[in-house]
Amino acid sequence: MPSEGESEVEREDVEALLEVRRELGPSYDAALVDSFADRMELAIAQRVDIQLAQARAAQEKLAASGGRQLALGIVSIGCGIPITAIAGALGHLPGIIVVWVGIVLVNLAHALTARARA
Repeated sequence: MPSEGESEVEREDVEALLEVRRELGPSYDAALVDSFADRMELAIAQRVDIQLAQARAAQEKLAASGGRQLALGIVSIGCGIPITAIAGALGHLPGIIVVWVGIVLVNLAHALTARARA
């Protein structure tokens, strides 16, 4: 998004172009339009580059977050197996349910906070 200062510069460029056209006459129209179009293309290309860089940074951040989420999922399964055995021996089915609901909630909370940060 252009800031207020950038909009003002663009307006000044257009006003200068119109003033030069008035001074030089219609015989220079093609050259003036080409020059102005080149400057506009350059400005648009710079804005697109900035937006692409921001999008790449956001995508890299999201990919890094996905790696952490995968690691947490693997650790959760690895720890969940012995905890399930202990909970099953001591608390039977209700104990197993409580353990896995807790594991799911931890993973869900991590995923939601990672998505909120991205």
